[in-house]
Amino acid sequence: MTWHLSLENIAGIRSGEARIDPGVNAVRASNWQGKSSFLSGIKTVFGTDKPLTEGQDRGRVVLDTDESEFAVDLHRTNGSVTQSGKPYLTGDYERECADLFSFLDEDNEIRGAVRTNTDLEELLTRPLDFENIEERIADLRAERDQVESELERAKTAADRLPTLQERVTGLESDLEELQCKRASLDADDTTADNVSREELSDLQAERNRVSTKVERLENTLERLNERLSNQQKELESLSVPAIEDVEDELAAIHDDLRDIERDRELLQSVFEANKRIVDEGRVELLTDISHEMMADAMSCWICGQETTRDSIESQLDALDQSISGLRKQAQAYRTDVEELEAKRDEAKQARRRRSDLESEIADLEARVSETETSLEAAETKRADLDARIETLGAAVDETRDRITDVESDIKYTEAELADARDELETTKRHAEQRNVLADEYESITEEITGLRNRKKMVKDRTREAFSAALEDLLSRFETGFETARLTANFDLIVAREGREADLNALSEGERELLGIVAALAGHEAFEVGDIVPVMLLDGLGGLASDNLEVLVEYLADRTSYLVLTAYPEHASFDAHELSPTDWQVVSHSSDVQASS
Repeated sequence: MTWHLSLENIAGIRSGEARIDPGVNAVRASNWQGKSSFLSGIKTVFGTDKPLTEGQDRGRVVLDTDESEFAVDLHRTNGSVTQSGKPYLTGDYERECADLFSFLDEDNEIRGAVRTNTDLEELLTRPLDFENIEERIADLRAERDQVESELERAKTAADRLPTLQERVTGLESDLEELQCKRASLDADDTTADNVSREELSDLQAERNRVSTKVERLENTLERLNERLSNQQKELESLSVPAIEDVEDELAAIHDDLRDIERDRELLQSVFEANKRIVDEGRVELLTDISHEMMADAMSCWICGQETTRDSIESQLDALDQSISGLRKQAQAYRTDVEELEAKRDEAKQARRRRSDLESEIADLEARVSETETSLEAAETKRADLDARIETLGAAVDETRDRITDVESDIKYTEAELADARDELETTKRHAEQRNVLADEYESITEEITGLRNRKKMVKDRTREAFSAALEDLLSRFETGFETARLTANFDLIVAREGREADLNALSEGERELLGIVAALAGHEAFEVGDIVPVMLLDGLGGLASDNLEVLVEYLADRTSYLVLTAYPEHASFDAHELSPTDWQVVSHSSDVQASS
């Protein structure tokens, strides 16, 4: 399916449009023609970037995929840029995955981390922060508790089945004996008053049933009162910690952590830019250098004061130490956050338990009241039946009494048998749910375990994916190192000539290759290809043309759409070529130049 992308005031492109075909798409042009800006436009419509052209108040990107249209508008208000509209990706999790593992331009954080030999663990596991794992585990635990309660009821029902079946069989045998006895008495009682006998029999049967009901209600009331007492005792002993102070402290620490992270990122960007200028010996790009006998003298490109290369390097070392200090301070705050979140979760759990107990107590109190009312009514009815039976019984002779007793026993036994059969069928239905409930309980438990092990699983998958991708690529490239691996802490270890080598000793191209492999590992571990159909590639000046061609061929198999930048001198790819000839880009003479 072919895409159509149009841009207005995006980075270095004032206006432009292009067709993006499935497979490889190469934006081929010289410097300052809008190649990188075109990739920024794709990131904008996917919702991960907002590079409004400097000096412009509004910009727009529209992506037409035939099936749907996505449009993002950029607005500059009071010096800051905001976005609105319908981006391709709407969730923070999806955007984070795209930015880290699919948009592999020069600003990609993972490529940058490998390039500067900085920590990879936080970057490669960052999407986990958006998965709300603890909240999902709490919901699953509540669901599992409900299933466990139902499963216990089903197991209890299964245990009762033999007893209930034995009771039904016994009642059937008793009924058969009573019916035979009744037939024998009928042969001797030819003058009995059938009307009085039938009425007395009905009354006695009814009294027996009411007596059974009274007994059952008394037992039920006793159990309910016992449960109610236990729940009230638990509620009285339950301690519910205050959560408001924890929430306030947690919010304050989050604010401090964000401030520290912002300061660290700001200092990191200043450090990396100036460090690269010094390390690559390109200071002359920013200032004039006087090569003197003792040291190279130059003007500081920030303040204009005279200085030396040693002084600048010393200042950079001090800046690096400040960044390290901020990183340690941020880690201390994260530890505090974890402890406070644990306290908050404990307080929430206690509150939920208190609410559950209060609800259960209210329900038990209502059931006790209903049972007491029913018991009182049943006892009143039984007393009334006793009086009526006593009055009617005096009017029948001994033979009639015997017949009435048998008939009463028959009716009572029939009623008991019907109740026993109903209870048996109900218990069978509950028992039959055991396997289904057990499977559901196991499934929920496995899901909880999977969520608990989610981070470890993702890290393991990332390391495996890194090793697999690297092995595949090393078979295609002639690199100066034999292999590389990610440790359990995501430290990048490189081996050269059978020994561990310093990452900084690798060539620029080798470090860029490792950065892309690390990003591809995250792409595989988080299954980013299922949510982000495009991959971007830019800023690979460290790779020779033939190596770039091999890398493009490798990446093309891992995404539906691969969009990359290329210079005219690069070899032709088996790709759809995009030419910025008809694009309007920022003038070379203006303050803002188009990205390369």
